[in-house]
Amino acid sequence: MTDDRVEDKRAKMIDAARMYYQLDYNQQEIALKLGISRPTVSRFLQQAKEEGFVQIKIVDPWEHIGNLTGQIKRKFNLKHAVIVTVPEYDDVTVKKYLGEKAADYLHQTVKDGDIIATTWGTQLYEMALRLQDKHLKDIKVVQLNGGVSHSETNTYAYEIVHLFGKAFHTVPYFIPLPALVDDPVVRTAIESDRHIRNILELGKQSNLAFITVGAPTEDSVLIKANYFTEADLATIQEKGAGDICSRYIDVNGRIISKELNRRTIGIDLEELKRKDQSVLVAGGAKKVDGIYGALRGQYANVLITDQFTAKYLLERDS
Repeated sequence: MTDDRVEDKRAKMIDAARMYYQLDYNQQEIALKLGISRPTVSRFLQQAKEEGFVQIKIVDPWEHIGNLTGQIKRKFNLKHAVIVTVPEYDDVTVKKYLGEKAADYLHQTVKDGDIIATTWGTQLYEMALRLQDKHLKDIKVVQLNGGVSHSETNTYAYEIVHLFGKAFHTVPYFIPLPALVDDPVVRTAIESDRHIRNILELGKQSNLAFITVGAPTEDSVLIKANYFTEADLATIQEKGAGDICSRYIDVNGRIISKELNRRTIGIDLEELKRKDQSVLVAGGAKKVDGIYGALRGQYANVLITDQFTAKYLLERDS
């Protein structure tokens, strides 16, 4: 197909979309106006949505829960809080809704010269899948902690950083290393490498960090990745509320094991407190303790969560 024919087809597709969505023509009327068949109109409308020429946004009046948002911000001393209304309180639904809102939040927030850092996990993968393209100057994207594993379980570390870089048209910086190693001496040696040290330093310099909380359950990506000994697992089960950037904390935000922490490759949690925006994207019944610990530890100053989790966080200790 020649370029002229491609452009003519695209112009008709956009005309059909305008008539249908903006001028309220029905598909038969559009077919008559443009001199094409009705099935072609239907295909044009579907194609326009798939290629991003038409974006449908559903505005839920219950989503703006101002009172709940204000209470969360005050209780945990947050810069921002975004409470998302989810129809069902199950992990799959929560992750999809939070992923969409987090992607939109980054799109609205990011500006020229920002350094965006991200950890990994299924929640941030859902976010990365929904990122919109945005052309900005001097954007950098960097991975916050190691994620490569010999396990069959996918940490999505590469995919997330790749999709972040793609959305902002920049080549991202990866940490091609495991989240944890067997000995602190090994971690020290690895982090002394000039290239790895430069990537870790860029993570420290980032002003926008997107993090999540992993639950210390059997289906945890981190636990299934076979990083831990039996003794490690016992410590996690006994004390752990969740992990941030592969570092396990209790419900008060304290690191549960100095030895485990010394074996972890990536940003130190104290560095998250220094970010302009450290955005915690997390929700769901399995993660409430970990989210609470992350907020008590002040590792995030922005929270994106669902309404059920938000109510739990408010009611806890009250």
